[in-house]
Amino acid sequence: MSAGTRTPTDPAGRRVLSAALFASAPAEVLDFLLPLWAGSTLNAGASVVGALIAFEAVLSLIVRPLAGELADRFDQRRVAAAGAGLYALSFAGYALADSLPVAFAAAGLGGAGGALFWVALRAWTGQEARDGDGTAAYGKLLSAEGQGAFVGYLVAFSLLERTGYPALFWLGAAACVLAAALLLRGPGRRPPARPGADAAGAGGLFRRGAAERRLLPLMVVSAVTAAAEAGLWMLLLLRLQGDLGLSPNEIAMVFAPGFVVFVLLPEHTHHLTDRLGRTPTMVASFAAGALFAAGLAVVSTPLAIAVFWTVAAACFAAQIPVEQATVAAASGGRIGRGMGLYETARLAGVVAGPLVMGVLYEELGWVAACAAAAATSAVGAVVVPFAVRVLRLPREENNAATQSVHMTEDGEDMDTSKPEPAQPSAEPALGPKEHARKERRDWYIHTVAFALGQLVLWALDSSWLVWQITDGSVPDDQRGPLVWLGRIWLTIWVIDTIWSWSYTIWPREKKAKS
Repeated sequence: MSAGTRTPTDPAGRRVLSAALFASAPAEVLDFLLPLWAGSTLNAGASVVGALIAFEAVLSLIVRPLAGELADRFDQRRVAAAGAGLYALSFAGYALADSLPVAFAAAGLGGAGGALFWVALRAWTGQEARDGDGTAAYGKLLSAEGQGAFVGYLVAFSLLERTGYPALFWLGAAACVLAAALLLRGPGRRPPARPGADAAGAGGLFRRGAAERRLLPLMVVSAVTAAAEAGLWMLLLLRLQGDLGLSPNEIAMVFAPGFVVFVLLPEHTHHLTDRLGRTPTMVASFAAGALFAAGLAVVSTPLAIAVFWTVAAACFAAQIPVEQATVAAASGGRIGRGMGLYETARLAGVVAGPLVMGVLYEELGWVAACAAAAATSAVGAVVVPFAVRVLRLPREENNAATQSVHMTEDGEDMDTSKPEPAQPSAEPALGPKEHARKERRDWYIHTVAFALGQLVLWALDSSWLVWQITDGSVPDDQRGPLVWLGRIWLTIWVIDTIWSWSYTIWPREKKAKS
């Protein structure tokens, strides 16, 4: 099957999304637990913990460009499976670690594994997407990552006090092994060659160098804005805990609405992008980020912060998929290399942002830090149209068409504006019966996950549903974020049930997406 003929809704795509969910669950939780584990289990001080986190980040930065090259040369799912395997070895190392050298080895494996896994998975998504610019496919991938994080935190908070860190790390290793197994299913194949992607001689090198130069402005925008976002996030956590005196559970309540939005929205935001275009979507997202940062400087109540964060999360859910799809479209046929550069830029920003913003906060205070973050996002909104324009992508209204490319005298690519016929639609139309059957199958999967989640919550005396059935209300001493999240989950399941079974009661076809 040629490139551009698969979507994340076919069997291979579903396995990729499932692998992303299984791997992101323990990976997201590790970012939260690693400092706590190192401090309590290894008696590591703050400087050693910082060095451990930095070592993992630096290894990930170093391996990301290599991961992009491997994703362009070999089957991306196999490269991602190798990353999942390194992830599994990393978690096993943490489970067995009784000294700092073992912990640093585990951190190095995790950094390398994360680079291989995510770069290859995003390269595969861009290679196989057929919805024009791939925004919908990247939205589905981001949503799967968010769902994995949700499940991971739910399991971690449920089991940590009962089982301890080693059992949780072994569970993470098992999840990564399952992710690798899902990616290894099916026949392997190399990514299909793209025109000019592997051209021999100076001309091919010139093309690849030209594509990378054109990506540079967008990479700078991504790195700088990611730095501001990561730094502001860290300071906001410290402010909620220190200045406002909130407990960890109360902090979780502040961020929960935005997190739910970030999990549910990405796979639907492509409808907005299809109407507005990639550039207006990114400009609006950066502008919303500026308003969010500026608003934090003047509001102080947890409710107001929760509202600001929820709006910002919705904008991020639209921004990230279109940003990734733009990189994939501009990579000159070498999506792995483009994704490697993109991931490196964002990670560099995430590593540097907390350090820079922390110094600014200590020297000038909270308002100055918010103003700096707002200014950074505002600059991103101003610069991103230029960054997209220099990519010389086809016109957005014709982004489903391809254009032939020629070389100018100075080695740059030049569009000839002779579009070929549009590619096939992103998803084929389904008849009423087939659509109803698909909706029921999806509902069965969601219901099994919901039942297992409620079983875990019931074991922790945190199931809102069980308390309502047995006692009619939740006792005050049992109220907490798990009860609140379980209630939200129940509401989502009820809506999903009504919607899914409506296709059985009132059959209607699923129209193809163009």
